[in-house]
Amino acid sequence: MKTNLFFAFVLCTFQLIAQPSKYAVQQEFSIKSAGGWDYLTVYGNKLYVSHGTQVNILDKKTGDSIGFIPNTTGVHGIAFDPIHQLGFTSNGRLNNVYVFNVSNNEIKATIATGENPDAIMYDPFSKTIITCNGRSKDLSFIDANTLQVIATVAVGGKPETAVSNEAGKIFVNVEDKNEIVVINAITHLVEAHWSIAPIESPTGLAMDIATKRLFAGGEKLLGVINAETGKMLTTIGIGDGCDGVAFDNTTKLIFTSNGEGTMSIIKEADANHFSLVENIPTAKGARTIAIDETTHKIYLPTANFEPLPADAKPNTRPKMIPGTFKILVANK
Repeated sequence: MKTNLFFAFVLCTFQLIAQPSKYAVQQEFSIKSAGGWDYLTVYGNKLYVSHGTQVNILDKKTGDSIGFIPNTTGVHGIAFDPIHQLGFTSNGRLNNVYVFNVSNNEIKATIATGENPDAIMYDPFSKTIITCNGRSKDLSFIDANTLQVIATVAVGGKPETAVSNEAGKIFVNVEDKNEIVVINAITHLVEAHWSIAPIESPTGLAMDIATKRLFAGGEKLLGVINAETGKMLTTIGIGDGCDGVAFDNTTKLIFTSNGEGTMSIIKEADANHFSLVENIPTAKGARTIAIDETTHKIYLPTANFEPLPADAKPNTRPKMIPGTFKILVANK
């Protein structure tokens, strides 16, 4: 009888673990302005979306437009300093960062960075804003108090996304080297280059600070890396075209946004056990991602595209249909 109860318990536990996440695309927010896009960020009750030559600001619940940051030519990302209530935009074609007041969206300062600043983040430990500069292959560290660049750190390749362990270390995916570079947030010295093979062309990067695990998204694979040793713990198959990874600290779910038109959802059972829950449909082109950890909603930007001509060369990107840019909202 005890044996039967034990197997019933194991079966019940497995069924609970194997259940789908119940995530699905529930809403679409339309943005009519023209231009391409890259990252988006949730801050407070607002959703900040990089879009061509401006940042669109939406009510995160309704999708209503509530403002914009103009003239951010080639904008890639948006980050925030919660202490000073300032926002920062990485303007790729201008090789600079705009600093704006969150309260009224007014530009407060312009800061020159390395070439083509792409992803941007705020590190609460060092109180710096950090840009990943794709063309100059370095990171710019900006003091959030003085709004001055205090260090430029070469990483030996194209930095894609950076995260902080909030204890003095910055980790950055180097896309063309298939590695993660570790940087001291105080001394600004490179401390390690970790190969993350078999992950190729790593783009999105997220971290579980509690378990000290890094989640690096690449070509059809997500790698889980020990953030203390650099050891690759496991790889998990995901959808194609991943350009973003997000982590929910409450649910312990990892999300990858895949440009093929899916979102992969992975469960972290503990520091050493990870499994694919499911791949849910999104829309083609939805390759970047933002998570709202207060509501557990996921935001993914994309648009509608024209069909490719029959004689299109391999890897040709379809043209965006003007006026169709939108944000998909996935929720349980």
